[in-house]
Amino acid sequence: MKSIGEIKMALDWKIGGVLLGLVFFAAVLLVKPIGVSTQFVILDGIVADVASPDFITQTEDGFTSTNAYMAKSDGKYAKSAANPLNYSFVFVLAMMIGAAASSYLRGGFAAASRLPDVWVANYGNTPLKRYMVAFVGGFIALYGARLAGGCTSGHMMSGMMQTSISGYLFTAATFAAAVPTAMIMYKRG
Repeated sequence: MKSIGEIKMALDWKIGGVLLGLVFFAAVLLVKPIGVSTQFVILDGIVADVASPDFITQTEDGFTSTNAYMAKSDGKYAKSAANPLNYSFVFVLAMMIGAAASSYLRGGFAAASRLPDVWVANYGNTPLKRYMVAFVGGFIALYGARLAGGCTSGHMMSGMMQTSISGYLFTAATFAAAVPTAMIMYKRG
């Protein structure tokens, strides 16, 4: 077992990478390519439908919504929100459960929430600031993903695995933005 600071890593990164690749391959082979950002839209639809029961309606042709975004794709999003126990939504829930289990097995949430040394070197021991920056960064990434109609896992990971030109272009653009951003944010360390 290797350790990074006080956090014990259960798997070597190479083994973890191969296992992740096998999971993606199995998902594409057995069900469909992996992508998760749409499930945030579905969760919003579930909440909106609970708050306003007329938000999603079932017709003879399927499902529709008073919201144009939820009604698009012939009501596909509305149908998923009306019946959330589908592969994609359960997959996202399973990811959260898996992350919690992994964190617990590596020493609990206190060990997992330890600030990275590079963060401490640049910004001090400021957990709240770290969480705020992570939330804002995640929000921007998710907002951009929904504008583009996809997400990093859908475009980058599943897209590249399927040798999609857009997957390679998205990956190149992501790293072209991420590397300079990291260099600016983490000048020390």
